Amino acid sequence: MSSLASFDVAGKRVFLRCDLNVPLKDGVIKDDGRIKASLPTIKLLLDKGASLVIAAHLGRPKGVAASEFSLAPVAKRLGELLGQEIIFTGDVTGDSVSAVAQSLQPGQVLLLENIRFSAAETSKDDSERAAFAATLAQLADLYVGDGFGAVHRKHASVYDLPKLLPHSAGLLVEAEVEVLKKLTQNPVRPYGVVLGGAKVSDKLGVIENLLGKVDVLAIGGGMVFTFLAAQGKEIGTSLVESEMIDVVKALIQSAADKGVKLILPSDIVVAAAFSADATPTLVSADDIPHDQMGLDIGPVSAAHFASEIEKCATVFWNGPMGVFEFANFAAGTKIVASALTKVSGISVVGGGDSAAAVRALGFADSEFGYISTGGGASLEYLEGKELPGLLALGL
Repeated sequence: MSSLASFDVAGKRVFLRCDLNVPLKDGVIKDDGRIKASLPTIKLLLDKGASLVIAAHLGRPKGVAASEFSLAPVAKRLGELLGQEIIFTGDVTGDSVSAVAQSLQPGQVLLLENIRFSAAETSKDDSERAAFAATLAQLADLYVGDGFGAVHRKHASVYDLPKLLPHSAGLLVEAEVEVLKKLTQNPVRPYGVVLGGAKVSDKLGVIENLLGKVDVLAIGGGMVFTFLAAQGKEIGTSLVESEMIDVVKALIQSAADKGVKLILPSDIVVAAAFSADATPTLVSADDIPHDQMGLDIGPVSAAHFASEIEKCATVFWNGPMGVFEFANFAAGTKIVASALTKVSGISVVGGGDSAAAVRALGFADSEFGYISTGGGASLEYLEGKELPGLLALGL
């Protein structure tokens, strides 16, 4: 694999796989962080005299074109950020796309429509993906992989296409891997991990792998109620994965056996319904009413989490502490985010909801050591899994 700095792209068409999977509501981009994270690689390639054919996905259209998953709003925003026209054909492949790609001049940018509008992109049939990758390869001379949020997927534009063209990792992928190595290879201690989000099952692999590596593990968000249930506590109508209770009991024991400080909330903000207008009530984690659901960690817990985070030299956080989208249940997430800004070493905000939360709550990206663009990819890396997109790039 070439490094991007030494990759000779002058006068060449570069197929650039980005992660532009931004949250949209009614066609309006709610958080353009992933677009901004792609700019350094885009600008470097353009400055070096390349023309670009950019591919990205948005959501999960399952191989069917759908207007709500169109990259048209992304093309508009990318053009604003770059200060130049973005050519957007509205198609993934076809004669018109090929003609535009062939006619690109150095400095020009073509953004393909949502790559997942083609079912072959995500096909589990190797031959289907390979054939699609061969079609894509005809659009360019070189390949640069910079869509970190998709590198855990064995998809045509991520895994198969790099095999067909001279390739390099982009600046974003290089930066993500460098940060993740700091979390997995001799991290500076104390090393703390804060996990939230809805389901234990989504984070099981990373918890099991990290229990042998971390000093502190703090659990919040919806997943905490499965932990509380595993301790025999009443959780009311809170979210719970009943089938995971025995697994969580084993995790709690494993943490104790390994000397990991496992922190669970001692107080919970509850409400009668999952609603922005619901009246919040603070209760002990030992005394959640049977007709109430937990929607945030309480202030005592948040302060405890923050205190432990600030003592750490390395911190990784993935998943909000509560329903941060509702003002009444955002305090826990905001306090944890604030604590990460005070870490003396490296603080890493895992992508997805965590990145969206810190921006929605008024924090600047620069206040953190690093904000990842790839929630699922980061978690799988931390689980110790091999990621197809990184393997394809020789990383």
